Amino acid sequence: MATKTFIPAFKAAVGDWNYYICIMKYAQVAREVSFAHELGGNKDLNTLIQRGISARTDGIRDYLLKSEHRFLGSLIVATWGGDPEYIELKMDDTQGVLKGVDNNFGVLTLDGSHQFFALDGQHRLRAIKDAIKQNPSLGAEDICVLLVSHYDTKDGRERTQRLFTNINRNAKNTTAAENIALDVDDAFAIITRRLLSDHEFFGAKGRVRVFVRPPSEGDFTLAASSVPVGDKSALTTITVLYDIIKIINWNLPPELDDLQSRPSDEILEKCYDEIASRLVAIFTATGDVIKALQSTPDAKDLRAPKGKEGNGHPMMRPIIQKAVARALQTVIDQELLSFDDALARLSKLPWKISSAPWTAVFNTDNGKMITAKENSELLEDLLLAHIAPTSKAEITRARKSFKDIRQNNYPISQEQLEKAIIAPKE
Repeated sequence: MATKTFIPAFKAAVGDWNYYICIMKYAQVAREVSFAHELGGNKDLNTLIQRGISARTDGIRDYLLKSEHRFLGSLIVATWGGDPEYIELKMDDTQGVLKGVDNNFGVLTLDGSHQFFALDGQHRLRAIKDAIKQNPSLGAEDICVLLVSHYDTKDGRERTQRLFTNINRNAKNTTAAENIALDVDDAFAIITRRLLSDHEFFGAKGRVRVFVRPPSEGDFTLAASSVPVGDKSALTTITVLYDIIKIINWNLPPELDDLQSRPSDEILEKCYDEIASRLVAIFTATGDVIKALQSTPDAKDLRAPKGKEGNGHPMMRPIIQKAVARALQTVIDQELLSFDDALARLSKLPWKISSAPWTAVFNTDNGKMITAKENSELLEDLLLAHIAPTSKAEITRARKSFKDIRQNNYPISQEQLEKAIIAPKE
């Protein structure tokens, strides 16, 4: 039978939240408060409610163990299982000197079915857990805990995710990947997560890289903008996919661009379908990397076959994926071609990374990528010169930039590229 726990608490309110200001023992916190809880459908995303534990944790642990002046700030903790029972108490004050002071003071009753996980204070929580293992007497010390209620429903998960994001965004910068994984107002983040959870291709296990290394308890590193050559499954990373989605959102409802206000479910559904369709069309037109990736047991063989790195597929490289997306955005924004026509021209490029225009970012001498900003911008200019140049001068500039940056003549002639010139619309 579950044991009830009684905790003295003040009830407080801010915005649309009710919360409780409590005092808990370190031992109770160490025993009952967790780092993470599943709030989504994708296994990788589930762990992102926790913040990465860094070397700072050791310093906090040693501080607790060694300093007689030790003091830690409050933790913000969500209670899984709904609202704990709160009983307001009145103080015996016959002289009226405490009038108003006793407002909202009472006792929380936890029936043993509630679970706790930290929304803020993961480093402190880890340090408390580790310090108590070395010195159990610390378990008798107190820490202030702010309790909020979490509900395992769609709306409840969104509320808790939003609170986590807001706390960390305003108190300490979260990483781009954390915001993408948790933000419930940013439409592009919502679409990114849904692709990882629901889409047949992008939701496949490991298809989108979320972590640099697998997460352990409270300790992980999030993937940024590159995929290791040896990765056996990934096409791209969570941050790159998010960036691409933001790039290819042309002609979609303007509500998507307000990252602080969640669009309606109707708009999100429509935009998800359109974005998913555009992504599939792009990755199909670009050497059908979707089919190629689904057909190989090891993505490394497609990305950089051993000893034949120059035969690798260009669209297995995030820097190229983003350059292609930006080039398409320019073509559409300037109304040079329709999306379908732009993809048709794009599809005619050679899909071998040692060929032009990919050599803007690939070194054929050592088989490695060149990730400098000027090389990425060069690739974008060359892509435009191939699929929708607007003048001879534009082609000349792109070819000259290649020679200046790569110290070689561009292998595709001026005359050949000029065949694709499109007169911009008035």
